[in-house]
Amino acid sequence: MRSILHCLGFRFRLHRKDLPGTPDIVLPKYGTVIFVHGCFWHRHPGCKKASMPQTNKEFWERKLARNVERDAEVSEKLTRIGWRVLVVWECELKNPEALAARFLHEFTQRETCPKDE
Repeated sequence: MRSILHCLGFRFRLHRKDLPGTPDIVLPKYGTVIFVHGCFWHRHPGCKKASMPQTNKEFWERKLARNVERDAEVSEKLTRIGWRVLVVWECELKNPEALAARFLHEFTQRETCPKDE
């Protein structure tokens, strides 16, 4: 994913610890953060990789539900302080062309960070 962004001309920072949730990729010019979520761990809706383990089901339901809650909390905090949040799912990484098209679409919608205007 990072090579796709770089080849498209986007420059970014990795894992900024000063932002809630320590986003995987931060594009300050676009006021955008990107999280790369594993389909199983973050419960990608409709994805076959997000299946529920059959053993110790109660444990897994609690654990995985908390991951989803935490994701929502972090997204809300980032949005409140002016960042746009994108999630790239693990299964999306298998189609680099579609991911590149998504990035071009996302980042041509807003050319600069609203904080810079």
